[in-house]
Amino acid sequence: MNRIIKFFWEIFKIVVIALIIVIPIRYYIFQPFFVRGASMEPNFENGEYLIINEIGYKLGDPQRGDVIVFRYPQDPSQYYIKRIIGLPKERVEIKNNSITVFNNKFSKGKALDESFYLPSNEFTKGEVRINLEENEYFVLGDNRAFSSDSRRWGTLSGDYLIGKVWLRAWPLDKLGVIRTPQY
Repeated sequence: MNRIIKFFWEIFKIVVIALIIVIPIRYYIFQPFFVRGASMEPNFENGEYLIINEIGYKLGDPQRGDVIVFRYPQDPSQYYIKRIIGLPKERVEIKNNSITVFNNKFSKGKALDESFYLPSNEFTKGEVRINLEENEYFVLGDNRAFSSDSRRWGTLSGDYLIGKVWLRAWPLDKLGVIRTPQY
């Protein structure tokens, strides 16, 4: 009888130690996320399982091209996945299927080359000219024709950011780290 108690006591200790390690990692460092919908196709498809880096933006700022998960500003109970196009204190213009970003580095504006992640037949429709304030981002889905994004509901406050998509874990044939494009 004493052996059985010792056995269960050891299992209990292992479970408690595992929870002490796993729970903080799950809630404060990495978080799982399932893609729902077609707004990020062809790069992220419905049902894919992603791992989100939550601590990265506590140590550094989001970058243009980062794929992020955030709480939808009009209903914070919903999570969205989009790509950052405009950063704080920039001006973003969409015109004639082209995106131009104006900031201190690009006084005349710089047209974004999105060929790294968008197919050549993908167009960014709409006419937008928006000045971003401190802690505001302009985000777009990669499937521009079927994405509810900053063209529709405006800028994204940094307060809604959950984290950067770090790893695609499912399906296994697409397993890999997600890279941010260099513009």
